[in-house]
Amino acid sequence: MSQTKPFRVLGIQQVAIGGPSKARLRSLWVDLLGLQVKSSFVSERENVDEDICALGSGPFAVEVDLMQPLDPEKKPAVHTTPLNHIGLWVDDLPEAVEWLSRQGVRFAPGGIRKGAAGHDITFIHPRASDEFPLGGEGVLIELVQAPEEVVRALG
Repeated sequence: MSQTKPFRVLGIQQVAIGGPSKARLRSLWVDLLGLQVKSSFVSERENVDEDICALGSGPFAVEVDLMQPLDPEKKPAVHTTPLNHIGLWVDDLPEAVEWLSRQGVRFAPGGIRKGAAGHDITFIHPRASDEFPLGGEGVLIELVQAPEEVVRALG
């Protein structure tokens, strides 16, 4: 494994929590714990209806996504794994993907694209394969391009 890494993981960007009902998730996370709903995101392609909440503020805020499936019978099944995925801020997403791929990390289909919060994202697959022997060991990991203010604050 190459030791010279051309990017940095700066911190946790998000935690995504799935369940059969956003209303039940909101009862705990918003009504009782006091997270603020920033926006909502619906995608038929990703089979998700989610509320994007914030814990903290400014560049130190952590996004908490409360997700339910549009159709519980379709995939991806965002509700079947309560901790759906964890997102990590990185300072150079294209470099991270290129370098991690060379190290044998398996990425989920879709490549780098705009995420629900407007940042460029990609996902490390939860399982390895013969071709790519490193995966998330059961955890879906989202890599998120940090905006400059986050790089300055966390870097």
